[in-house]
Amino acid sequence: MRKPPFEFLNHTADVYIAAHGKDLKEAFENAAKAMFQVMTDISTIKPKISRHVKVEGFDLESLLYNWLEELLYIFNVDLIVFSKFNVKKIEKIGEEKYVLEAIAYGEKFDPSRHPRKVEVKAVTYSLMEIIDKPGETTIKFVLDI
Repeated sequence: MRKPPFEFLNHTADVYIAAHGKDLKEAFENAAKAMFQVMTDISTIKPKISRHVKVEGFDLESLLYNWLEELLYIFNVDLIVFSKFNVKKIEKIGEEKYVLEAIAYGEKFDPSRHPRKVEVKAVTYSLMEIIDKPGETTIKFVLDI
């Protein structure tokens, strides 16, 4: 049985998420969807704007952190909410460098169409876990709200 794209796990104060995918790229896409679902109903977001996103990390956890933080930064600065993500590549370069390139699709936040849910203050390393198996990847992480 295929797992849902993401699910919300029990946490006392913040939002604990498990994002699933058939591979690392799909799990990173679903992690981003989950983060925006915390903020609004992503089914109301139309893919009118696309943004190329490129981030680096020294390991997969820092890559995940930087990916989500960059998307949160774009939201906070440009007020763009995203609902669709296409991770083009996640690549290891050398011993201590990972690169992610993706396109994020969304539109300007419109409170009349995008219901406000919870404000995400930051991505954290708390309880972060990446389980990458052939054919199945699960990413767990906590968002500070």
